[in-house]
Amino acid sequence: MLGSLRFIAVALVLALAIGCGSDGAVEDEGLPRADSPTADEIADLQFMREEEKLARDVYLVLNDEWGVQVFANIASSEQTHTDAVAQTIERLELEDPVVDDTIGVFVNLQLDALYDQMVTEGLQSSVDALHVGATIEEVDMIDIQAAVERADDPEIIALYESLLCGSRNHLRAFTSKLENAGHPYVAQFLDPTEVEAIISSPRETCGTP
Repeated sequence: MLGSLRFIAVALVLALAIGCGSDGAVEDEGLPRADSPTADEIADLQFMREEEKLARDVYLVLNDEWGVQVFANIASSEQTHTDAVAQTIERLELEDPVVDDTIGVFVNLQLDALYDQMVTEGLQSSVDALHVGATIEEVDMIDIQAAVERADDPEIIALYESLLCGSRNHLRAFTSKLENAGHPYVAQFLDPTEVEAIISSPRETCGTP
């Protein structure tokens, strides 16, 4: 099970690289104006909009299957996150990739495939579902931090910092459930020392995304 989850984590990071790299569909047209988002900022925001939706969708499906309250709670938080990204996209007058908010529907084909794989993994057992949740949050942190490093707009950076804070709290919630079930979480992609530092620290109070 851990091997397949590791594949999911690697694939999700690769999906971000494919969707948001300098060779993506959005091209710079000379130097951007001070108030204009860069090509990387645009691509990252559009990817993040669907990535947060992916987390919400997976957790809603797993909550329906297993009835574990943590999935319902975090799905609600992910709804707030994807809405916050949508508001930033609207503020910047960018194209919103979420044209159909139906569960499991994505414009990004890599995220579409990853959604299917994560749901399949999470439906095997409630423990597998919790592992999937923890892995999603772990990889979200990698993707968000990469987006922070590419961003210049202070409001976009503030948004991402809030999402990072939320992902740390979500990771704490999933790993706590796994620990209580007798299945301590093992880091899938982040440095194990970093994961241990997060899950052993108190829940944070995050700013409004």
